[in-house]
Amino acid sequence: MLRHERSAGFVVFIEDDIARDAGHDREFLLLDYGRHWDYPKGHVEPGEVDLTAARRELFEETGIQTFDTVPGFAREVEYFFKSNRHGIVHKTVAFFLARIHHRSVRLSSEHVGHDFLPFDQAYERLTFQTARSLLQDVRSFLTQEGR
Repeated sequence: MLRHERSAGFVVFIEDDIARDAGHDREFLLLDYGRHWDYPKGHVEPGEVDLTAARRELFEETGIQTFDTVPGFAREVEYFFKSNRHGIVHKTVAFFLARIHHRSVRLSSEHVGHDFLPFDQAYERLTFQTARSLLQDVRSFLTQEGR
């Protein structure tokens, strides 16, 4: 039997002197899950709306509480994966866009590392094509919005 799961998360970026000194407009926060690199995200709890779940997960996974949600950006990513416990899982993840103002990250025990990377390096580091496509959508959105 096919299991369905819903998660929510953020594509997080920073525009600061460190990025500019390295010749970049912005850098993206990626998390190392041990076997793959991805964005902060997690399961939507019963009764939660996607944005609330994304905010909670961002805090739980990174310690980041202060950020700006960029209005107008919301995307859903769907994929299938095999779980030892549940068999084939159809996962839908709602993503939002967040601008942070500091690089202070306190990782949860789910992660083994993190990195702030410019677009090209973040694109290469991301493990899954769905995450890479999402990053391209973010870049297009930010370019169109003149951000």
